[in-house]
Amino acid sequence: MNSNFTKIIRFVLGLILIVFGANKLIMIFMESGFLPQPKLPEDAGKFMTSLGNTGYILPIVGALEVYVGVLLILKKWVPFSLILLAPISVNILLFHFFLDLSGGMVGALLVATLNTILIYKHWSQFKPLFY
Repeated sequence: MNSNFTKIIRFVLGLILIVFGANKLIMIFMESGFLPQPKLPEDAGKFMTSLGNTGYILPIVGALEVYVGVLLILKKWVPFSLILLAPISVNILLFHFFLDLSGGMVGALLVATLNTILIYKHWSQFKPLFY
């Protein structure tokens, strides 16, 4: 579990999560984050607008992304952070698959794949959950 490959994947995934999570948190206080927002298809735009209008979904997801990213980079509670990230990465993937197929699918696949690889690498710690 401590191979250089695993360390690189954990660091890259942590960095991605911190950057995109921080962007969501910054958007709470400003009109836009530090990353340019892509033009979304109509249905995807409506969905994101409705999530933003709740006032709590995007800040919570952003905070969780930053938290999981920091845990991954610091190598603290890695299996716990991967479990927290699993539903987020599945939702990112499903959002792009169903609502925004043209943009962001590569990033969604990257996050889901890296999360899956790390879960596989830590599978011995997840086995007791299924027996």
